[in-house]
Amino acid sequence: MKELTSAERSALRARAHHLHPVILIGEAGLTPAVLGEIDLALKSHELIKIRVLRDDRGRRKSLIDEICRAVAAHPVQRIGKVLVVFRPRPEPATPTAPTPPKRRRPKRRFQNP
Repeated sequence: MKELTSAERSALRARAHHLHPVILIGEAGLTPAVLGEIDLALKSHELIKIRVLRDDRGRRKSLIDEICRAVAAHPVQRIGKVLVVFRPRPEPATPTAPTPPKRRRPKRRFQNP
């Protein structure tokens, strides 16, 4: 996976500014269930904020690297207890053809004889 350039990271930070954290990592730490939720959130949103409720600064620093390795994502930003993670959505394997519009029946016209 290629690294993000500084311009891409800057654009992603701007997009993430108004987001609220969708994942909270509590005292139990990074469990398989939390990783599953992060993966699910990245599939639907591709850019998410994660709040870490621990006070250990060194642990928070290594946590974003663990998350990114586990879910194949890119770290965007780490400010205090908030982490921002990005993973682009996969392109659909086969493009779906647009469905043609339904043909409408003409209105019946009743004529008086």
